[in-house]
Amino acid sequence: MSNPDIAFHIRSLTGPILVTGATGFIGATLFHMIRAVRPDVYAVVQRERNWRLAGVPEENILAANLNDPAAVKNLIGATSPKTVFDCVAYGAYSFEQDQQLIYQTNFNAITMLVSLLAKQSIAAFVHAGSSSEYGMNCAAPEESDRCEPNSHYAVSKVATAEYLQYMGKCHAFPCVNLRLYSVYGALEDSSRLIPNLLRSALAGTLPPLVNEHTSRDFVHVNDVCAAFIMAAAKMNPSLYGEDFNIGAGQRVTIGELAELTRSLFKIDEPAKFGTMEGRAWDLQDWYSNPAKAERLMGWKANIPLADGLLDMSKAFVGVTDEELASRTKKTTQARRRSVSAIIACYKDAQAIPFMHKRLTETFNKIGIDYEIIFVNDGSPDDSAEQIRLLSETDPHVIGITHSRNFGSQMAFRSGMELATKDAVVLLDGDLQDPPELIEAFYAEWEKGFDVVYGRRIKREMPWHWGLLYKAFYRVFAAFSYVKIPLDAGDFSLMDRKVVQWLLACTERDLFMRGLRAYVGFRQTGVDYLRPERMFGRTTNTFAKNIDWAKKGIFSFSNVPLTMLTTLGLSLLVLSLIAAVVVATLRVIWPDIAPRGITTLLIAVLGFGSLNLFGIGLVGEYIGKIMIEVKGRPRLIRAALIRHGVITEQTGGEAHP
Repeated sequence: MSNPDIAFHIRSLTGPILVTGATGFIGATLFHMIRAVRPDVYAVVQRERNWRLAGVPEENILAANLNDPAAVKNLIGATSPKTVFDCVAYGAYSFEQDQQLIYQTNFNAITMLVSLLAKQSIAAFVHAGSSSEYGMNCAAPEESDRCEPNSHYAVSKVATAEYLQYMGKCHAFPCVNLRLYSVYGALEDSSRLIPNLLRSALAGTLPPLVNEHTSRDFVHVNDVCAAFIMAAAKMNPSLYGEDFNIGAGQRVTIGELAELTRSLFKIDEPAKFGTMEGRAWDLQDWYSNPAKAERLMGWKANIPLADGLLDMSKAFVGVTDEELASRTKKTTQARRRSVSAIIACYKDAQAIPFMHKRLTETFNKIGIDYEIIFVNDGSPDDSAEQIRLLSETDPHVIGITHSRNFGSQMAFRSGMELATKDAVVLLDGDLQDPPELIEAFYAEWEKGFDVVYGRRIKREMPWHWGLLYKAFYRVFAAFSYVKIPLDAGDFSLMDRKVVQWLLACTERDLFMRGLRAYVGFRQTGVDYLRPERMFGRTTNTFAKNIDWAKKGIFSFSNVPLTMLTTLGLSLLVLSLIAAVVVATLRVIWPDIAPRGITTLLIAVLGFGSLNLFGIGLVGEYIGKIMIEVKGRPRLIRAALIRHGVITEQTGGEAHP
């Protein structure tokens, strides 16, 4: 059921087209409607597709958490969308009560997305607002009427509408805000009123209902999607920043809805009103005045409620209770959390297929959703081709190729910027970090720990190297101003919120295990034996290990400067005492006073060496300051690899 002219409007849109919040009811319906006409539309999902996007080709799915600035920047840079339908929302359901997440998702994320889109040429940005914005003033208000929000969700939506009005009117940003009323349709969450009503009606009964005098404005999702498309197709400066009520404009009470359902499905049983509790912010009369949408966009709802209910009921024929239970966010929120594995690869081409096999077996054993991100950090071997071959047959595999070798720390950061799952696991590509340990990491994460790191109780290497590593961790821990776990490398699992804080750290000279300790949260370790490399020889040399030690100590410790200051002060005091003693001896006992060039040379040599050492230490800190203030890109991605296709990255996608 759709407007016959809608295909014409879809073809007129400027592509590429992004639909954010595409796992949601309206976003998914809108995506399917557009994709039926043209292929250059992409469904943006937070982490993974759900039942609403089953059967959609992988190339039309883009994973990006819009609450993550790095992910949004990468999404915009990689797709350069011209038309964006923003359907992301949190808080519309009674079980979505995280106040902070409501404002983060509904306002902060939208302002960030719009600010990035405003820097490039875009044809239209159509935002899914809500009739909840009117709050207490909800009986057929006009768009210019006062909003009186009565929930955090409504406040966040009003704030976004005001922001879009500012961007449209003051910055000529081509955007509109659609205030949606009671939308219903085949892909609706099964916990909502209409799905429950129709499911029961097909069984010859009616579900528990709220007060019969409560009214709503029911509008079919195909009409709503038509409003989105027409708003984008008819975007012009006179529409920029405008709000539009999108409803049928008909006040329908719950009593009338129940009677209509009884008539359509021939139900004899009378409705039982007042047997269901409404939402805390529900009001008795809640219906629209859509005159402005018809006047300025030429849009109005065309699908009668009776036709819409009969059409929607077809989606519930033959659906089992289990299938119905899986079609709600309540079930989605209870799913097992997903993991992104990020592997830093340098001269690890031989190990990459083994790493992929062992990771896949581990994730399948745990039974979770996952993605595997191989970061080819300027490797001179054929690592990029190995990654491409794997991504050709496994959609879980994503490849990143850096323009040169930026080091493992930047490789991890590069992967974290693109990771879309609930947690990340960092691994070296040489298989010295056993992927099978992720199962133990996951178990600790499920217990509530936000960071789970691998603790190397033993290494398969010459004993003297083992002693040096142990000495480093203990010296580093003694010098550091944050508590550093002993014998813990980069191999770790980190929750999404930890990753977001790590990405918020702007320093260019990264030392990941130090930053991981710095950001805090609940942390624990899992012991393991670190094996030898499976292939080739280690790329670490004694000089590189010294650099690692300097990187760690100078990034997380001021102790060397404190020691230098203390030593300098002590020597100054000692020198003054010596001067007084020598002067006194010269006056009172001149025969026993020290004299001669040897004493002088030793003193000069000692103080000179101390000065050089001090200058060297200060120079190390100044060198780190130089790296930071130059502001060069931390890393440069030369290409992304998905589904066996290598996509070159443009110069504008360097990461400051």
